[in-house]
Amino acid sequence: MSLTPLEIAIIGLIFTWIGFVRTGLGFGGAVLGLPILMLVGGSPIDWLPIIGIHLLFFSSVTLSNSLKQVDWPYLKRSLPWILPAQIMGVIGLLSLSPIIMTFIVYSITSFYAITWITNRNIASKKNWVNHLLLIVGGYISGTSLTGGALLVAVYAANIEVKKLRNTLFVLWFLIVSIKMAAFLFVGVYIDWKFSLMLIPVAGLGHIIGLKAHDQLIENDAKFKRWIGGALLFVCIIGLIKVVNQ
Repeated sequence: MSLTPLEIAIIGLIFTWIGFVRTGLGFGGAVLGLPILMLVGGSPIDWLPIIGIHLLFFSSVTLSNSLKQVDWPYLKRSLPWILPAQIMGVIGLLSLSPIIMTFIVYSITSFYAITWITNRNIASKKNWVNHLLLIVGGYISGTSLTGGALLVAVYAANIEVKKLRNTLFVLWFLIVSIKMAAFLFVGVYIDWKFSLMLIPVAGLGHIIGLKAHDQLIENDAKFKRWIGGALLFVCIIGLIKVVNQ
């Protein structure tokens, strides 16, 4: 993509936001950032490698001294449901057209936005429903990294709060590692220089998110309601843009 200085500045602000959300909530960096990035330009395949590189870097930094605060037993039980579906999602990402993938991202994000605005929780106490959420969340994460809300719904019900964020970071690390390996295998263009250039601004958001984590968790519903409204507005604009292409 050919970007103007103004667009680069806007992208920098968006990646600061992504870093903030990722560590502030423990998930949602892609779902709250990717739709906005696509309004600037490009399709999911243009931005996901950059988001993936950042997630691998910052999750490694966060987990470097926190591996004891990971619920390894539940992580191991959930992976057989998530990873096969995620691999199928990656195949879908690489085979579907950019327009279809863009439409899928905006549609999925719109669904999340509506659930946040209406304060509807995606959760169930039935094992088969939880397994279905893990499968669907894994598939969506494979296509666009926006399946986090479905996976978090199940993890939050089975993992104590103090271990939730770090367990999610391990999960994101595994999911993104598979996706990045697939990108490299099929020769997807990855702008390493631009990715590294954006790490400092994403790092600023990462630090702010770490400091705001506890407060965001305490005001989770209120925060999501406001963000859901803004996100739905972005998705409507994005869907109109896709339809008019």
